[in-house]
Amino acid sequence: MSGLWVLFLLIFISAIPAIAVYIWFRVSRRPFSFILFLHTLLVGAAAFFPALLFQSFFPPGGSAWAAGKWGLFVQIFIRVALTEELSLFIMLLIFFGISGRLRQKESGLSVFGASTLSGADETSPVSYNDVMQGAAAGLVAGLGFAILESAAYGASNAGVVLLRAFTAAPLHGACSSRVGASVALFRKRSPQAVFRFLTAVTIHGIYNFMIIMPGFPSIAAVLIALSALASSILSIRDGKIRGKESIS
Repeated sequence: MSGLWVLFLLIFISAIPAIAVYIWFRVSRRPFSFILFLHTLLVGAAAFFPALLFQSFFPPGGSAWAAGKWGLFVQIFIRVALTEELSLFIMLLIFFGISGRLRQKESGLSVFGASTLSGADETSPVSYNDVMQGAAAGLVAGLGFAILESAAYGASNAGVVLLRAFTAAPLHGACSSRVGASVALFRKRSPQAVFRFLTAVTIHGIYNFMIIMPGFPSIAAVLIALSALASSILSIRDGKIRGKESIS
């Protein structure tokens, strides 16, 4: 099998969770067209590159500095968890703002609750549905990030791709759904936005800690990722039920 076909296979396996989420969106009739879904995936994948840039400012994980107690904490929670979630936050902030402005020019409406970011009436409340739309977009973007990250890992060790599709991908989706919600809240509910963002970083960091620390069963990290993903999915589904109820 040629290198190009191997790359396509790695990407396809990494994309299995994203395909499952798209099917769920179609079945539940969420306002996500295929083009919009694809764009959001690409935004998440693009976040992989600023994350690499941010991480380059820290000493590598194998350095003597990183072996210390505080060095390990910085590596897990700052160099990895914070930089990746911050990259997704920045990319989603840009994406929500641009998509909101384009949609408003066309119809006076916005997408993903992006009216909170695109200069709409800042005195109006943020609806629960807006936040959950942001969370849904964050979920998709996190899976896009996971696709590119898993393909990069798979290029050196193809055996890890299937495992990451059912471990790291749910983790990224769960954390990024919280990041997406924080972006939707960013201008009007900053304390809530910060709380949701820090929750994403904390979950991500705990997962990484359990994966690399000896003595912790890996299944515990997987359960954390799946539990966080399940809570995100339930919240997104609940958002469709609660509709335009405002967040105080």
